[in-house]
Amino acid sequence: MKAIVIGAGEVGYSIADILSREGNDIILIDRDESRLKAIAENLDVQTIVGSGSNPRILKKAKLEQTEMIVAVTDSDETNIVACLIASAKSKVPIKIARIRTIDLDRESDLFGKDHLNIDLCINPEREAVKKAMRLMEYAGASEVIDFADGRIKLIAFSIEATCGMVGKNLEEFSRIYEEDALIASILRNDQLVAPSGSTVLQAKDYILVFVESSKVVPLLRFFGKDTKQAERVFIMGGGTTALLLAEELEERGVTTKIIEKRQNRCEVISGRLNRTICLHGDGTSQDLLREENIQEADYFVALTSDEEANILGALLAKQMGAKRALCLVNKIEYTHLIPMIGIDGVINPRQATIGKILHYIRKGKVISSTPLSDEKAEAVEFIALETSDITGRPLRVMKFPPGTIIGAIIRHDRVIIPSGETVILPGDHVILVTLRSAIPQIEKILTVKLDYFG
Repeated sequence: MKAIVIGAGEVGYSIADILSREGNDIILIDRDESRLKAIAENLDVQTIVGSGSNPRILKKAKLEQTEMIVAVTDSDETNIVACLIASAKSKVPIKIARIRTIDLDRESDLFGKDHLNIDLCINPEREAVKKAMRLMEYAGASEVIDFADGRIKLIAFSIEATCGMVGKNLEEFSRIYEEDALIASILRNDQLVAPSGSTVLQAKDYILVFVESSKVVPLLRFFGKDTKQAERVFIMGGGTTALLLAEELEERGVTTKIIEKRQNRCEVISGRLNRTICLHGDGTSQDLLREENIQEADYFVALTSDEEANILGALLAKQMGAKRALCLVNKIEYTHLIPMIGIDGVINPRQATIGKILHYIRKGKVISSTPLSDEKAEAVEFIALETSDITGRPLRVMKFPPGTIIGAIIRHDRVIIPSGETVILPGDHVILVTLRSAIPQIEKILTVKLDYFG
């Protein structure tokens, strides 16, 4: 497939990297020549210096031969115009634009087939808010990933020293816990552990568990997690993400306070929200947090553009009595470390944006693929083919690469958490977790080219 990616920031770079490693012919356009030179040394892509909304530049990129255009610059106007030119000049089949202006991205009808004809508009801030709301909905989990249209969830959390499962192996867990759930991976001392029946759970283990969505809360309670829903929320930072999150919380009747350093931004926020209180101040100020009774907060959510300040603010709020803390970070290497230092969840807009784009454009029988644990592992959802080696035999006789776990199966609307005797049938939706190093072997087992393994 030939594709044009416009914008060489973190999202554009990642999309170009992923698509090029799948064997696609990628042209990356950006105004920053030095940035493109650095990228060309690392990625197998063609680069063009210029504006992605310039018809001459798009012609140079062979727009007429392109099957997909992904416009993810920091300019909404550039992204929209690039897709508009692609639609008008060459009928590109897939057009994706990042739209960050919150009032503009709400006008979804404007971007439909009858108007601008953009296939997917994505707002990183809205994706971040969705992530935050999922974490608050499933209190106690540090990560919540949807599969099978939301029917299966892969949840992650740390095991506390007081948990009754500490010192017990996974075979005992299967006997004690009466509902279906499968521990797919364990992160221990920054190393991935491939679980087996004899694996003993330890305090501070960070575990990833497949479970049916309706059974997430009972599982978290079993591991000693407090699943009480949020009634009082503090938000540190008054940017777009904070505003969107406050709107969502207002709709659910959650008492919300925003702490923002800029006086003029406080005035804007107060004018847009109805019941949320906006405080002018520093979210890392102990005096301010104490004065506002931070100890009564169910959640402290740090959403500034400074991820180090977010981490500091979240830790401080927890130390002062907030029940849970979430923080926004963009560095993927921080994602699995943050829960280990006492912060309850991570919000990564870049990762959420990339995941949604890849989910939309993916072809073939692979439905989704999500990086896990600092991108050392992948969770993959695919449709089993009749010709695949994975079908027709009990899982216990299959020779999967080390670290590979079949986590869940969807068959005719039925959710199956598999055992060693489970047999995968053609047409089953299968979700597995595997180490990135094992991807080539998994490809052979599936006998179908997987569209993305990160």
